[in-house]
Amino acid sequence: MRTMNPSDRPDPSSVGETLAAQALDYVRAISPYVTGKPVDAVAREYGLTDILKLASNENPLGASPRASEALRQRAWDLNIYPDGGGYALKQALAAQFELDPHGIVLGNGSNDLLEMVARAFLAPGRNAVFSAYAFAVYALATQAAGATAKVVPAFPPDHPTMPYGADLEAMARAIDADTRVVFLANPNNPTGTWVDREDLVTFLAAVPPTVLVVLDEAYSEYVERDDFPDGLALSRQFGNLVVTRTFSKIYGLAALRVGFGVAQPAVAAMLDRVRQPFNVNHLALIAAEAALGDTDFIAHSRQVNAEGLRFMAAAFAERGLPTIPSLANFITVNVGLPAGRVFDALLREGVIIRPLGGKSDTGGISCHIRITIGTQAQNERVLAALDRVLLRLNESASEAS
Repeated sequence: MRTMNPSDRPDPSSVGETLAAQALDYVRAISPYVTGKPVDAVAREYGLTDILKLASNENPLGASPRASEALRQRAWDLNIYPDGGGYALKQALAAQFELDPHGIVLGNGSNDLLEMVARAFLAPGRNAVFSAYAFAVYALATQAAGATAKVVPAFPPDHPTMPYGADLEAMARAIDADTRVVFLANPNNPTGTWVDREDLVTFLAAVPPTVLVVLDEAYSEYVERDDFPDGLALSRQFGNLVVTRTFSKIYGLAALRVGFGVAQPAVAAMLDRVRQPFNVNHLALIAAEAALGDTDFIAHSRQVNAEGLRFMAAAFAERGLPTIPSLANFITVNVGLPAGRVFDALLREGVIIRPLGGKSDTGGISCHIRITIGTQAQNERVLAALDRVLLRLNESASEAS
């Protein structure tokens, strides 16, 4: 084998750039998902120590106590691979929700399940349908599979009941012969909007049985409405329905990354074919199984969130700042300024929220910020910081004009 003289070798960075240019066009075009700003990064950048993060919809009450105790008692054998099939957790989920364990697929968070659906059912020449203002991963997963995203306009901001909500009738009309997947979050992230049971059932009945409907219920445990649909129950009625849920939100296990999907066993088997081996780690399996039965913690988390959501909605109404109706553990508010500027200003106050637009654009929801519902003290702190920031930014804008 002929070796190249070290002095004749191309620069490593140029080799990397050449190889990157050979990646698939639709992969090269992807804009990676931007995660919430970490607390440590803000501390380093601004020299702050007391930082409040209300950006990623984490449970402000922490993790399920039962999960934490289970980890303390059973966090051993870290040199041994986890149960790749997740038998114990699947059995617990099947018992809790009256499911066929063969129809359950475990994921490294529910994001992992969305990616599995895309890998198994999407490809160049196929398309996925979802609403505008939907979870960003739907577009990313679709693009990574080389498929086309058909983004359906959401309801307008002046809609009488559900501004920025998913227009199910328009989504049904958007389905064509090349559609293989429909993504729908209920409640939706980042808007918090939702669809009720009657509308969802009507929509599912209108979708051809050859099209997979992925119902993303990451925030469903926070909902307290009689007319809110139970996707797991509906999955027994509609064979083309895949329901995804997560332990990252109300259960408080975001750091461990574990979610689950429910589908017909034949569909679940296809998702398992593209699932990475051992995708859910040993500690996550232990914690999730314990958290599933922590009914007191779940009920308390739901109560604290409901009270906080009402408080924040009323506070913004008093300030004349429009909010989008929400059933999740966050609220999205129109601050009347580019969200990126408000985000940057709040960082200097030691508060991290999620901006839904850049620093200069003003279209769509780019003047909206998403704020996780925290404890009462946290909610009051973010409101006070936002008051100071908006006063300062609006005064600067007035002086500039």
